[in-house]
Amino acid sequence: MLGNHNLLEIDNSHIWHPYSAMHSDIPVYPVASAQGVRIKLSDGRQLIDGMASWWCAIHGYNHPVLNTAITTQLKDMAHVMFGGFTHQPAVKLVEKLVEITPTPLTSVFLADSGSVSVEVAMKMAIQYWHAKSRPSKHRFLSLRNGYHGDTMGAMSVCDPVTGMHSLFSGVLAQQLFVDSPSCGFGNRARGEDIEILESMLKRHHRELAALILEPIVQGAGGMRFYSADYLTSARALCDQYEVLLIADEIATGFGRSGKLFACEHALISPDIMCIGKSLTGGYMSLAATLATELVSSTIDQGNPGVFMHGPTFMANPLACAVSLASINLLLESNWPTDVHRINHGLEKGLAPSRDFDQVSEVRTLGAIGVVELKTAVDMKSITSQFVDAGVWVRPFGKLVYLMPAFVMNDEDLATLCDAIIKIVQNLPK
Repeated sequence: MLGNHNLLEIDNSHIWHPYSAMHSDIPVYPVASAQGVRIKLSDGRQLIDGMASWWCAIHGYNHPVLNTAITTQLKDMAHVMFGGFTHQPAVKLVEKLVEITPTPLTSVFLADSGSVSVEVAMKMAIQYWHAKSRPSKHRFLSLRNGYHGDTMGAMSVCDPVTGMHSLFSGVLAQQLFVDSPSCGFGNRARGEDIEILESMLKRHHRELAALILEPIVQGAGGMRFYSADYLTSARALCDQYEVLLIADEIATGFGRSGKLFACEHALISPDIMCIGKSLTGGYMSLAATLATELVSSTIDQGNPGVFMHGPTFMANPLACAVSLASINLLLESNWPTDVHRINHGLEKGLAPSRDFDQVSEVRTLGAIGVVELKTAVDMKSITSQFVDAGVWVRPFGKLVYLMPAFVMNDEDLATLCDAIIKIVQNLPK
């Protein structure tokens, strides 16, 4: 086994980390193991994890039920191609997804990752209109401050400024953007926000395949929470102007916002929905794109009569098995109470930072807590400060936030909040 020094030396010489440079001086920490809500570093230190591994490990780490699902499936097969074959883990997972997602999403495409599920959704929308002999409807409308992934199609519908992809603007498909709603969650939608959206749809509906948005919670583009009324109006306007609605629930799905799916806050259903992250409970990479029967049957009846996508690892049996186990574990738990409890703890624990000169806004929703600063953080400095405090918090830009596992107890949550309060308070004003 590599010692820490050798491991870090090889890592720094050869590995690119997410949104990082080769030979970066931002520290990376060797992990030895993870259990529950704690990550054990190879030097023996333990960190309370406030990130749930980028929001996906909702049951914590090394959960016996999910471990069993993986090992049991492994005895039969780790993988088999999905072209020409099917298998029980995929069929049972899809049956469950159709059962729990908003009606009438009944057609399911199992993809590799969240970004790929967005690519699939965009291709579905384009093929849908092509099959209806309206190929001019091939562009997308997206909300500013939105984030939908890092692949080429997904990048094109991310905010060109906050979406971190401005470098590629010259080679990406040119999409349309509308100002994100200014009405916060729990408030009535502002007439101006709806009018701006309707104006864009009215002006461009002949070329628009779909409106794509993150329902209620805009994630990596700004961690903003907006009114359910806006989402209700967006659904009605898409129907009025014959534009499909794609809901990107990759970050919000499976309880994170306080509803099983964030669309439920507005009591609406999209034409196409993307899910990922928490789908496998943080164990493996898997995502899904769900569509209505109208979308899938229209594609089937058009030319070439098939949907043009097919990942090599589509419907991987291990990933499907652990996803079904994770969903059942969630549904059998009292997750709404846990999310409400976490929300209360976040609101109470982060509230003192509202008085800090460095802080612009503090907001919480479901199991999400955000402290927005007035200036961007120094990643090198702040990451090491959190590790020294015994917690794992990974800010970006001006945002210091928490998205813990739903199983986190009140004491650990308070420790995370206390660390944020102490560190933010000492940031430059």
